[in-house]
Order: sequence, then structure tokens, then C-alpha cells
Amino acid sequence: MNATLTTAPAESTTTGPAHAPRQVRWLIRLHRPALLAGAALVLLTGAALLWLAGPLADASATAWKQYNACALDDRCSYDQDAILGYKDLYNYTTYAVLAVPFLVAAWAGGSLTGREMESGTARLAWTQGVSPARWLASRLAFPAALTAAATGLLALLHRLAWTAGRGRIDTALSWDHYPTFYANGTVPVALALAGLAAGVLAGLLLRRAIAALAAAAVAVGALWAAVHSVLPHLWPAVTRVSSLREGARGDGIWVGQGVLTVDGDQVAAPCYTTIIPGCEASLSDVHAVNFYRDFHPAAHYWPLQLVASAIVLAVAALLAYSAFRILRHRTP
Repeated sequence: MNATLTTAPAESTTTGPAHAPRQVRWLIRLHRPALLAGAALVLLTGAALLWLAGPLADASATAWKQYNACALDDRCSYDQDAILGYKDLYNYTTYAVLAVPFLVAAWAGGSLTGREMESGTARLAWTQGVSPARWLASRLAFPAALTAAATGLLALLHRLAWTAGRGRIDTALSWDHYPTFYANGTVPVALALAGLAAGVLAGLLLRRAIAALAAAAVAVGALWAAVHSVLPHLWPAVTRVSSLREGARGDGIWVGQGVLTVDGDQVAAPCYTTIIPGCEASLSDVHAVNFYRDFHPAAHYWPLQLVASAIVLAVAALLAYSAFRILRHRTP
């Protein structure tokens, strides 16, 4: 009797906080192949970005100096392989960073929850002292920490590589090139977290690994497309007015452009340069006196990034909340 009384409290204490590290260890063991593949992707992409930011950027910058000098001397030579190698590797690493949210969503939907719901592993865990809410929390918290750290590191290294080539390499892309714009900032991190939440929710709803994988990837694509469409309107744009002889001016992300009439109205421009034959007559017909362009300059980069990231994180939080509500509704 005494033995029973003394062992019961010990068991009750292990059914609480001890489940958290136990669930994490089980997650690592169950998803070890995916974790190893993800680590390999991060390491290889990170190493390529470091090479891009260092030796390859230096070699390409030197080659461009040689190439520009060749304009005055046809007999000189330059390292064309360095120029092309920098351009190709930059494109590959950029799209590798942008692919991370889709990979996270596919894994979360297909393996993290979808496969466990389809095979019955989740219900088995619920019968062994792990509540459904704790089970779901472990599938969100630990993967979310890994996802944020890995995606944030890749975005930081990408920005470092882009900065190393800016002003030194003639073919270096500008900040408003959309793949560069996204890969250099915080949006991929927010999208990866939203992909994780979307995958978990899809797995709970569909209970089929393949279906959840596809649904989560499509959800991330749709969310990204929505963010891209509203991005120019997330921060007040700058308006630049120029003369008809100058043409429309303003470098950055365009929001809108046209002409200003004598009455001060903004109307669509029939043409944007007086070099085109007949353009002056067309501008005179609409009583245009100036061109105007609404755009985002480079100074708006971080406001646009942070506002877009905040919206995506809000969506991720809503998806995670929905997952808990659905699980609570479907389990006793």
C-alpha cells in the first residue's frame, strides 16, 4: 500500500512537462531524413552564398574591370567564366531561398501531420498520455523555431551576397528586382512560417499525406501571389513630376504613372516620350503639361518588407489557431 502511494506522485509528475522534450525527441527521430535533407540544403545554399559574397564576387568584379577596359583595346582579354559564374550562381541561390516556404509547407502537410493522421500514429500518441493539444503544439513550436532560424540565415546570407556585388558588378540586379527584393528580406521567413501552419492545418483537414502536401504548397503560392499584388500599396508612395521633354521619371517599384493636365487632373498618358513620332500631338490632345509617376524608392524597402511580413505572420497565426480549433472539435 505504501509502495503504491509513493510511486503514484512520481508518475503524475512525468505526465506533464516531461512530455514536451519527449515529443521533441520523437519528432527528431520520426522526421530525421527530412531534418537531414533540410540541414544539407541550408548548408549547401549557405556555402554557395558565402562563396558568392567573397571570392566569386571579387573575381567577377575584376573581370568586369577587364571587360570595360577592352572597350578601348580590342586585344585585351577578360575572365568571362567569372562573370557568367557569378550570374548563374546568384540566380540559383536566389530561387533556392525563395523555394524554402514551399518545401516547408509540403513537408508539414505531407509528413508532419498528414502522414500521421493517415497512418493513425497521431491517435496512438493521444492514447499514451499525450493530449491532442500538446501533440499539435509540439508539431508547431519546434519546427517553427527551426524554420525561422534556417530561413532567416539564408535571407541574411543572400543579402550579404547581393551587397558584395552592388556597384562592383555591372550585371548585379537592383533592389527592386522582385526575386532579389523578396530573398533579401524578412518575407521568406514569414512565408515559411505560414507554410508550416498551412501544412499542419491541411494535414488535419484532409488526413491524407499527398493531398495535404499539394494543398499546403498551393496555399503558400496563393498567399505569396496575394502579397505580391498588394505590395505596392502597403506603404505611401512617392510622386515625382517631370516635364514632357524629360519623360516619366522615378526608379523603384512603380505604383502608377500618367500625365497631369492643365486643370491638375491625373489621366492616363497616351505615350511617355516625345521621341516617338506623334507623341507631342497626342499629349496636346489631352492637354498634358507634365508627366507624373508614383513609385517606391530604395528608402521604402524595409517598410514594405516589414508590413508585408506582418500581414503574412498574422495569416500564419490565424492558420495555427484554426488548426487548434479543428483539432479540439474533432477530438474528445
